[in-house]
Amino acid sequence: MDVSDFTIFRLVKYFTLIVVLIACTGLSWWFFVKREPLTIREMTIANKLNLDVRQLEILKAKPLFKFTEADIDKYLKFLHTLEPDQRKRIGHLARKCLGQRYNIYLLGEFPFELYDPDTLYSRRQSDCLVFSEHMYAMSLAWDWRSFFALLQRIRYKDGEISMVTRNHYTIPDWDRNNSWLVKDITDEIGGDMVTSMTVRTNRKKFFSKYGIRWDKPETVISTNYIPAEAVPKVIGKLKQGDFVNVIRGFDKAGWCGHTGLITISDDGTVNFLHSTPPRVKEQPILEYMEKSLAANPRRKAKGKSQFYGFKFLRFRDDALEQLRKIDGPDAPKVTGPRGILSSMPKE
Repeated sequence: MDVSDFTIFRLVKYFTLIVVLIACTGLSWWFFVKREPLTIREMTIANKLNLDVRQLEILKAKPLFKFTEADIDKYLKFLHTLEPDQRKRIGHLARKCLGQRYNIYLLGEFPFELYDPDTLYSRRQSDCLVFSEHMYAMSLAWDWRSFFALLQRIRYKDGEISMVTRNHYTIPDWDRNNSWLVKDITDEIGGDMVTSMTVRTNRKKFFSKYGIRWDKPETVISTNYIPAEAVPKVIGKLKQGDFVNVIRGFDKAGWCGHTGLITISDDGTVNFLHSTPPRVKEQPILEYMEKSLAANPRRKAKGKSQFYGFKFLRFRDDALEQLRKIDGPDAPKVTGPRGILSSMPKE
């Protein structure tokens, strides 16, 4: 036996010995998985809900975007009981997504429709709006079933899953159709520092890319935003879980070009937690603003939109009660495309 053969023999021998020791001592794969111990209160809740403590220790240490659907179901049951404060749940869940991969134009209506064949939700990746929607839905939910239903109620006008009812545009669609979930506080906190803007939305042009006929005219909305120079004066009025609309435009402010959530650090720093290339990140909102302003000249020279300021919308503590007023006792109402029979081929 030469030296190399002897080395291989020893490696095989040691590996076999390790396997035997593991088998004999009753150790399992649990020994090698990263875990974070539960507190006494967390263990009490886990036992009350009949949830496996070892599994929860693994989920506590694992990023949310590595969860399976079954993991999400267990963790939301646990978190809903553990943390009664919805705003804290938003911050907790959002921070468990730090590092999640960014991918724009992520979701579609499959299997309900085929215009956009992407699926109705995503675990492993997000774009800015998909991220915010998922965090809000999870923070309100208490298991997988409630999360998925609430997510669709947030993504679609009146909960109708269809390309034409999806909240494609932030200010004219998402903000307005989710008034049960968030309230525009831009004027409230901005006072006389706000600046007016006009948002024009041409859905006909957008839907034509999918072969969908749209005969309604362009929508024009007048609204306000807080210009960059006034933001340092108002950030102290923001709360964890608030929804951020980043206002962009060319010669002047014209639309929401990015979204994310407000989080508050233990030292009081107001952060912007958002899905942005290449991955979900958390940074002081003033840092984000300063970098965006510094990039404006370069973006303008390249014919790209510039940053102007923010709109802020407050997460409603009574969101589910507000939704029940709209949808009734069966809230959330979620359906597939309606009016299908009207498009039935004529004989």
